[in-house]
Amino acid sequence: MIILMGIYFLTGIGLTIGYHRMLTHRSFQAHPAVRFSLLALGSIAGHTDPVRWASIHIQHHAHSDTDGDPHSPRDSLFHAHFGWIYDGINPQPEIYGKWLLKDTMALFFQRTFLLWVALGFVVPYLLDGWRGLLWGGLVRMFLSHHITFSVNSICHTFGQRPFDTGDRSTNQWLVGVLALGEGWHNNHHAFPRSAVHGLRWWQIDLSAYVIMILEWLGLVWHVQRISPAAQAARLAKPRLAESAATGRRLPGTVRRAHARRSGSQQRKGTR
Repeated sequence: MIILMGIYFLTGIGLTIGYHRMLTHRSFQAHPAVRFSLLALGSIAGHTDPVRWASIHIQHHAHSDTDGDPHSPRDSLFHAHFGWIYDGINPQPEIYGKWLLKDTMALFFQRTFLLWVALGFVVPYLLDGWRGLLWGGLVRMFLSHHITFSVNSICHTFGQRPFDTGDRSTNQWLVGVLALGEGWHNNHHAFPRSAVHGLRWWQIDLSAYVIMILEWLGLVWHVQRISPAAQAARLAKPRLAESAATGRRLPGTVRRAHARRSGSQQRKGTR
């Protein structure tokens, strides 16, 4: 169990911090050794190589829940979860992420991807024999895939949508915990470049905590964060009704925006 949890966590941050927040969205810059380690761990997870992974994800953001989205639940929950893989997809980094084709380190891991996947089975076997191979290799990969796929399926179907994103992305706390912060998916779609997905103190985001530690150590820098004012400006309209019902005051930015809309509507009604 320790081997399972340890390798799951390490390969998980390779996916969430390395593949996703660092490579795809360029949410921070990292020391070359850290960058190499994160992309190596992401490759060991065994999903796909970093260039392919990033390109597919950029395409998802470009067409989220519309035609062209590789894995939207519009086509069924099964399709969003992993049916899209069997349907076939052709990553287009020349369209979705041209910089990936100039990233020598990402291209290196694309060429050597299968070697890193194999390492993800060799290491647990060396640590604990066949039992290590079973739990640290096969079970770990099964959980990693399906929890990550849940971001595509569950987090576009069930959960909360505090921000106005124009798609079906949601926040789902259980996926947020299991996927090391990726389950705060509506937050992410509202602010794709943010290195922090858990925008509230109670939204557990283990990946963001690791980034903060690396930043404190001076190993990553230019970490992208979203100001409270910017967050308030993107709140979905239902929050206004919620505020009126509960008597709680909304942030000033939202109150002023609502006042401007109300004033404009009143002027139109008097004409």
